[in-house]
Amino acid sequence: MTIDSLKQSQLMSKEISDLIISHEKVAHVQLQNPLDHALLILIKSGYTAIPVLDNDFRVRGQISKNEILDSILGLERLEIERLHDITVETVMKNKIPRLKTDATFAKALTTSINHPFICIEDEKTSFVGILTRSSILALVNRYFQQ
Repeated sequence: MTIDSLKQSQLMSKEISDLIISHEKVAHVQLQNPLDHALLILIKSGYTAIPVLDNDFRVRGQISKNEILDSILGLERLEIERLHDITVETVMKNKIPRLKTDATFAKALTTSINHPFICIEDEKTSFVGILTRSSILALVNRYFQQ
């Protein structure tokens, strides 16, 4: 085994724990929040999508600007007045990428291909934070620069 292949193997088997953005720093909403609140959080944070959590701090899905705008799209105009009457739970995506805290970098890299972020959960399925595609790419870039 060459030094390069050994380094590559070490990178791919590395745990993702060092790359996780802690839940305290992650913008999120809850299931029963109205869409106007979710849209405000999305706009203020600058993100296009954020996690949706339940009262037990478990990930239930994600909400994006696209889902919100689709839900108020009328035949001839945006029905903005509906934003306060619709809850996050009714329009969020339920199937989202998730990994456990001990997942390998290889699994995270594969999962991140089609997703800007991955929700990270502990062994009790409580929300720990997120892993962004940009943090994964930054590590890959550092690897190739060495």
